[in-house]
Amino acid sequence: MRVQTGILCYNGRFQAASGPIFTADNRGFRYGDGCFETLKVYQGRVLLDDLHFERLMASVHLLHLEMPKYFTREYLSDLIIQLCIRNKAEKLARVRLSVFRTEGGLYAPENNHAEFMIQCWELSRQVFELNDNGLSIDIYPDSRKTCEKLSNIKSSNCLPYILASMYAKQHDLNDALLLNTRGRVADATSSNVFIVRGKEVWTPPLSEGCVCGVMRKHLLNLDTTLQLREHPISVADLENADEIFLTNAIYGIRWVERFRDNSYGNATASILHDLLHEAVL
Repeated sequence: MRVQTGILCYNGRFQAASGPIFTADNRGFRYGDGCFETLKVYQGRVLLDDLHFERLMASVHLLHLEMPKYFTREYLSDLIIQLCIRNKAEKLARVRLSVFRTEGGLYAPENNHAEFMIQCWELSRQVFELNDNGLSIDIYPDSRKTCEKLSNIKSSNCLPYILASMYAKQHDLNDALLLNTRGRVADATSSNVFIVRGKEVWTPPLSEGCVCGVMRKHLLNLDTTLQLREHPISVADLENADEIFLTNAIYGIRWVERFRDNSYGNATASILHDLLHEAVL
């Protein structure tokens, strides 16, 4: 088992990441009773922290979790930066914020008070570069996402994504897509999905069961002449697309070169990649 070194933040307190944190009664461990955020820190600031905090609080509300009153966006961002500094990763880091209900109860909790843990890891500057080699992807066949509100949050229960990632590795793919119960595209294992059709750029609406991605939302709000909009995406749409690309908060955009027997370019993905980094950096 790999032991993490360095420092983490647990309920606002900094401690060694290699030490004990919680007990076997932790509800996040037992039931996946919680949610998480994956954020990027660059040059001592949390990128898109307003969108991350907005999504986090929406998830907390949906899960009936009660955060401490002092838990504000400013408080959270300050903790994240302090943690990155302690781990000498404030120049460029990946951060995971986990939120889970306090211990107690079987399926029905004894209370709704939430705890949180923040971890960080140093990143390579390659995350700012558009991938040279396009991704190869396919569809994970053994699970379908439901089209309801819980599908939109970054839940601590990640089993479909874990199995899809294993499927991708077993089949020499870079990623795998998950379909919803309607047989249409929901998202990828850790990214939202976009396709380019002519002058239009589509991504599945939240009603299709995809995670409400921060980079997805930021991209849809970009000031650009490109026609970005929400639209259901079928497997046939993937096959007939001019381009496919994936988005998340760490890598921004990664373009897809191959889906099954179909190949794609990256002209629009390249334009959007440059616009994203101009806006974020």
